[in-house]
Amino acid sequence: MGMSWLIATLAIAAFFSSQLVYAYDLNPLQDICVGVQDSNSSVFVNGQFCKDPKLAKSDDFFASGLNVRGNIALPKWGYSVTILDVNTMPGLNTLGISISRADLEPKGLVPFHTHPRATELITILEGTIYAGFLLPDFPNIFKSHLFSKILNPGDVFVIPQGLIHFLYNVGHKNATVLASFNSQRPGFVMIPSEIFASDPPILDDVLAKGFQLDKKVIKQLRKKFS
Repeated sequence: MGMSWLIATLAIAAFFSSQLVYAYDLNPLQDICVGVQDSNSSVFVNGQFCKDPKLAKSDDFFASGLNVRGNIALPKWGYSVTILDVNTMPGLNTLGISISRADLEPKGLVPFHTHPRATELITILEGTIYAGFLLPDFPNIFKSHLFSKILNPGDVFVIPQGLIHFLYNVGHKNATVLASFNSQRPGFVMIPSEIFASDPPILDDVLAKGFQLDKKVIKQLRKKFS
């Protein structure tokens, strides 16, 4: 009787523990998802709606153009980028992966930014890149530790999910970087622009005190990043 009770208890415990393994929220694929009660409202889902598999075609899983310079130009920073994610390759939906190509001019900079939903693996195809990310130094919240490397063609560097990082072309010729992400929508938060070009703007008092700067400097920064 005792052995039967033990076996039954273990079986029940195993059942519930296996259920708890699946009782968690999926990683978000959007920055926000506000709940609505109105069933007639437009619907946004955590990802994208799925096409009927019977209607899928080969082109859904195909893209081209990574062999040429990036098509999104950011002349202020001296780089351009081509993004290949679920928006440009529908077949990536639910697969948890995307890729991009960045081309940096000499002294070109991909400034401080984060990818809130993905770890990034960069591979240098051409040129010389100074790359680094910042790790919070707990328990001292006022410091961080910099992990950085000078990277050449064939070198690979990984940037953990959500950490602030940058890429800078320290060479004398154009550099090309291939970046892979473990998300179909890694997200892109450009730190300077997010802070100084928000709409509506953050109060000058908050920025001045937060960065320990004079309000005149804050106004100058707003002009640069707006």
